[in-house]
Amino acid sequence: MAVSVDGQWVTFSPPAGAVGLIGDVTDWRKREPIPVVDGAPLRLRLPRGAWVEYAWVDASGEAFADPDNAQRSLNPWWPYPRAAVVGEYARHPLWQMPDATRKGTAHRLTWEGTVFPGTRRVIVYTPHGYAGGPLPVYYVQDGVAFYRTGKLGDVMDRAAEAGLAPGAAFAFVEPGDRNEEYYLNPRYLEFLTTEVMPRVEGELVTASVRGLWGASLGGLISLFLGARHPELFSRVAAHSGAFIARPGATREGVIDTTTAGEWLLDELRANPPTHLTTSLDTGTLEWLTGPNRRMAGLFADLSLAHQYREYPSGHNWVTWREALPEAFLYLQGG
Repeated sequence: MAVSVDGQWVTFSPPAGAVGLIGDVTDWRKREPIPVVDGAPLRLRLPRGAWVEYAWVDASGEAFADPDNAQRSLNPWWPYPRAAVVGEYARHPLWQMPDATRKGTAHRLTWEGTVFPGTRRVIVYTPHGYAGGPLPVYYVQDGVAFYRTGKLGDVMDRAAEAGLAPGAAFAFVEPGDRNEEYYLNPRYLEFLTTEVMPRVEGELVTASVRGLWGASLGGLISLFLGARHPELFSRVAAHSGAFIARPGATREGVIDTTTAGEWLLDELRANPPTHLTTSLDTGTLEWLTGPNRRMAGLFADLSLAHQYREYPSGHNWVTWREALPEAFLYLQGG
């Protein structure tokens, strides 16, 4: 048996060749693997209701999937994560509804970028029956993942059909080099305003208000730009925002999301984004739980319009997909 659950205790039985366990409990590669000693099972205490993703590592340090566990994750980055559920992972009522019968329309845009090189792609999703007129427009980072894996368009369709919230338009913006574009890069605003918005607004939708939406680094750039530009944006959704960041900070040649400090927190303390309505959330099994709690605490201390939620899972699409309904309902006034 690959994984067994007894209350809050989860036992991971290592397969042949496993020398360590990684996953949400180690923030994947951010901490050392939990060692396997003489092939003995690993017993960990985890929160009730948690969804926990993991993988084994071999003697060469390569990760591999648990061959005895068929429960895959929604992880679009790696093929090896498997999942264990500590009891039952609660689903939002919107996800338990049938698919909406009245679905929105997807418009696909492609062009050669100028601010950042390469082919750029955006999917613009408008509500069922939209024939013009003002409505909120959300610019969504990591667009394909939010469209296909997160199914944010489906969230809107279900909420609108159930009468829980009005519809909106989503511009699902696919990144080129997301580390470069999202790590507190002010040029990303130039990309949005000179390349994306002119192709979306006027051509396909009329914006009544604009919002930014993203997860991890996408949440970081969304709150960074949304806070700085009240003339453009009034709403932000940030899931597991990568708020350990500082302009230009690198570690071993890559962007630093572990030791750079919480620069944006200090920036917003000095310059509160009073114009924003913000939805923040995070998993409780990830290294960004503390920074997101502190960001939400700052918003509460400053009496800024916001909501904050936590989910018993990690830095992954199970957490973020579960968070989408409440983020949408809050920002849309549902």
